[in-house]
Amino acid sequence: MQYLLLNPIAFSIGPIAVHWYGIILGTAALVGLLIAIREGNRFGIPQDFFMDLLLFGVPSAIIGARIYYVAFKWDEYKDNLLDVFKIWNGGIAIYGALIGAIICAIILVRKKGYSFWRIADICAPALLAGQMIGRWGNFVNQEAYGGPVSESFLRNTLHLPDFIVNQMYVQEAAGMVYHHPTFLYESVWNLIGMLILFVLRRQSFLRAGELFMSYFIWYSVGRFFVEGLRTDSLAFLGPDWLASFVGFFWAPMEVVFEPGHLDPAYGNVRISQLLAILIVVAAIIIIIVRRVKGYANTRYLDPIINTKTSAVQEIAAASQATSVAESVNRTPQHEDGSAGESSDKKEPTS
Repeated sequence: MQYLLLNPIAFSIGPIAVHWYGIILGTAALVGLLIAIREGNRFGIPQDFFMDLLLFGVPSAIIGARIYYVAFKWDEYKDNLLDVFKIWNGGIAIYGALIGAIICAIILVRKKGYSFWRIADICAPALLAGQMIGRWGNFVNQEAYGGPVSESFLRNTLHLPDFIVNQMYVQEAAGMVYHHPTFLYESVWNLIGMLILFVLRRQSFLRAGELFMSYFIWYSVGRFFVEGLRTDSLAFLGPDWLASFVGFFWAPMEVVFEPGHLDPAYGNVRISQLLAILIVVAAIIIIIVRRVKGYANTRYLDPIINTKTSAVQEIAAASQATSVAESVNRTPQHEDGSAGESSDKKEPTS
């Protein structure tokens, strides 16, 4: 049977090849922007602000994602430094992208006079939407897939369409092998999470920052289990107790799936799995501490105040009040409180 794999190049303009990977990432960014703008309108936040956030955030995310990936794969890049910049071939890490985007957002949001927590809450569903769509870039590049499975599992158990099944038929040293479509698992997980956040953000009990933390919890839980299926995980050689600790949380999955291959010589702890555990714990602690310490008194549904705009309005109001007071003080008054007339006014002749 002949299987037609997808061409990673969508089209070419002269010598410039436009890759599906870039088109998909661009689409993901645009959809995320529209979701954030729509919610921002409810709070009176101008759409130009979110466009600025995208303009600076996307490059920061890509740089962070690439640095993160290359740092853990340095042996593969140290002799081919130009390959570091070839992101269209894949090789970016979501957690690195989040680090880069968050650093950029903290700086830009504060510069614009908004609360970081309030803006991060608005952007949380948009992040999941972007990741949901972005994972299809891995599909086109035939990367980030899981361990071997049977064709029957993909067609008859998961009931996947031919174009996905065929793309998961990967050429390896031992021949052509079907693999887990982990990109699809994570994409569906993010879709469900996005819908949950849409519902959660309309609840009156939700405090500022908690939707953003909920995003981290949801994404990290899904990423932990999906990562265990992958065969290309970034990893390191850690102590046995740490590998056993991470393996303890993965153990329930072994009832259904085998973990993806991880070369023992390369590492015994998958970095994304360890990070996922730490992020879930950290997010829960942040939610609790912010509530206990009184840092989360503002609710998600409360109006969002721009501190710089408020300061300008207060200054303008104070200036206007001062001008009125000075105007009143310059007007001479009689003892009876009435305004005096000019002293050089002539008396009428009798």
